[in-house]
Amino acid sequence: MAEKARSDVSSVFNKVYSSLEEEYGDLDWWPADTPYEVMLGAILTQNTNWKNVEKAIENLKLNGCITPGAINSIQSDELAEYIRPSGYFNIKAKRIKNFNRWYIENGEYNKLISIETDKLRKMLLGVNGVGYETADDILLYAFERPVFVIDSYYRRIFSRIGIIDNQTGYEALRHYAQRHIEQDVSLYNQYHALLVEHCKSTCKVKPNCLGCILRNNGICFFSEHDS
Repeated sequence: MAEKARSDVSSVFNKVYSSLEEEYGDLDWWPADTPYEVMLGAILTQNTNWKNVEKAIENLKLNGCITPGAINSIQSDELAEYIRPSGYFNIKAKRIKNFNRWYIENGEYNKLISIETDKLRKMLLGVNGVGYETADDILLYAFERPVFVIDSYYRRIFSRIGIIDNQTGYEALRHYAQRHIEQDVSLYNQYHALLVEHCKSTCKVKPNCLGCILRNNGICFFSEHDS
């Protein structure tokens, strides 16, 4: 019975993925020129949307502050001004400075890439200002490790489908997803991007259920009247 239940849940995850990919295609996420830029973006995207992050990163690029050395050489207040569009800019400037110090002290990308995933994750979580979601964004998109990212969009979609409780903790949800979705970097990359895109376009806080591919394909029976 347990195996059948597990098979059923895995089938739901597979159907969600195939439906969303049919709807949105290959999203090629995360947009960045270097792994380090991904890491900065993972911190900047905390509590804001990606359009604001893009503005902040553009400011960093225009001011030549998109490398560890450059971030190390500027003052926190100057950094805060560059990333102002991302919101909470003083807090994020301190977090970027903390992360950058850790990154340099641990040998940067060429050294960190050789560290086993679980150990690297623990190291990232030890950096002040790096929580579970930020660490997993960095692991998946910068270091290309098969770690599934749990965010508010994942919670929204799968709680509405009815296979998770939105109040469940991050780690339990991550392990649950990784048990039911094949552990593959490209798959996790695309899956996360598809969930984000669907929530931005359709499965919003106030959802457009009539236009939802998941509803039309018989996967989700949530109604906007339930929200």
